[in-house]
Amino acid sequence: IKRYGLRVEPQLKSYFAKARVEYPPREVALLAFKSERKVELWARDSAESWVHVHSYPLTGFSGRLGPKLRENDKQIPEGVYKLVNFNPFSSMHLSMMINYPNNFDREKGSIDGRKELGNNIFIHGKNLSVGCLAVGDLAIDQLFVLARRVGLKNIQVIIAPNDLRYKKPTTSNFAQPRWLPELYQHIAESLKPFTKKQFAWN
Repeated sequence: IKRYGLRVEPQLKSYFAKARVEYPPREVALLAFKSERKVELWARDSAESWVHVHSYPLTGFSGRLGPKLRENDKQIPEGVYKLVNFNPFSSMHLSMMINYPNNFDREKGSIDGRKELGNNIFIHGKNLSVGCLAVGDLAIDQLFVLARRVGLKNIQVIIAPNDLRYKKPTTSNFAQPRWLPELYQHIAESLKPFTKKQFAWN
């Protein structure tokens, strides 16, 4: 972390100074929007309100809009997740694992009779994705160092088909599970703290 920190923390600190958020912050949220191909970095310190700090483009994408349902479907998961592990030796430069499948994924998999849900979903560098969030090497350098400073337990990751704060879901309903509206309502509720504007659809 020292090697990467020396290189990327000056830029990180400038993002936080501009957003008027203490560095390192108390909590971090990463909001990933598939359709818009971006990841938003939000943070807060002792204040109650979340502040948008920076946005990173997704540099790789696989699958289509809609949740991950099974192993090898190349889908990027959709839902509310946590970071659970760091991998400084990743073949994708650096990576951070999310807790897919989470309890919601497992519950719906059980109801549907799906057993092989897949795993090993990461936020990582490079520009290739096979069901993961690829953000490029510079972005993962920054996010990796930030996550080490903040701590895994203080970071949430929300992955949505599109920006549900302002638009209805744009996912095609073809061949989608019956519980999809429930998932999207949950994601939309989880996104509410991250905007000052009115929601457009709920």
